[in-house]
Amino acid sequence: MNYIDTHTHLDGEEFREDLDLVIQRCKDAGAVKLFIPAINVSSIESVSRLCQQYPGYCYGMLGLHPEDVKADWQEQLAIIREALISHPASASGSALGSVCCCTTAAVPIPVNFIAIGEIGLDFYWSREFEQEQLLAFERQVEWAIELRLPLMIHCRKAQNEMVKILRKYEGKLAGGVFHCFTGNEHEAQELLAFPGFCLGIGGVLTFKKSNLPQTLASTVPLERIVLETDSPYMAPVPHRGERNDSSLIPYIIDKLAEVYSKTPEEIADITTQNVKRTFPLAFS
Repeated sequence: MNYIDTHTHLDGEEFREDLDLVIQRCKDAGAVKLFIPAINVSSIESVSRLCQQYPGYCYGMLGLHPEDVKADWQEQLAIIREALISHPASASGSALGSVCCCTTAAVPIPVNFIAIGEIGLDFYWSREFEQEQLLAFERQVEWAIELRLPLMIHCRKAQNEMVKILRKYEGKLAGGVFHCFTGNEHEAQELLAFPGFCLGIGGVLTFKKSNLPQTLASTVPLERIVLETDSPYMAPVPHRGERNDSSLIPYIIDKLAEVYSKTPEEIADITTQNVKRTFPLAFS
């Protein structure tokens, strides 16, 4: 059984000591591709190097995470923008350059960013930079339209604001993923109204008190779901509280199989097709 993890922070320091072992464990478990989001300027280099180290297996995304939006957000976006337009090709196939040259890298690093993300809005802890988050998110949405790239969107305690911005560009978006969906039926319906977008489902699905199984069964077609870990965070039961990685996705697959009355193999196949449709650059 093969599957794809569409969201793992494998470039983090949590994996620095045993990265090769983790990669091999993921491969042995059936993970055939891993998507790695760069979340700020400082992570451009780590994600790029990871993708260079494991070509055809690790694929980079690039954006400014809402929790990293501070007073210097415009300077951060300028550097991220330069890295984005320097990747080899857009979804339309037009040449944009050959290397990612950013201020954090000692040498140019060849990359091919397959999406813009992880971007979004997060008002869970603070609204100190609320306006800056709104502006940074909208600007990166505009980049996605310009470059015809999908979006990897993080949203916490801000769905109304996020949806309001996305509706301004409805019909122009190339699709993407609403990462780490844990909402209710109404929230799911609102997000699924955007064509080309899937819901990212991870370890929360397996948590004892989660209402996500009922929400998915009643509202979300399996053809609108992709798998993710958000590792090293949110490991599924029975590994909750441990360091997460992509080798644990079969626990999520098993729970989805229960929710949708499918076999695990069918879940893996259908979600893989959903990934191919949403992130075409990872398969070109």
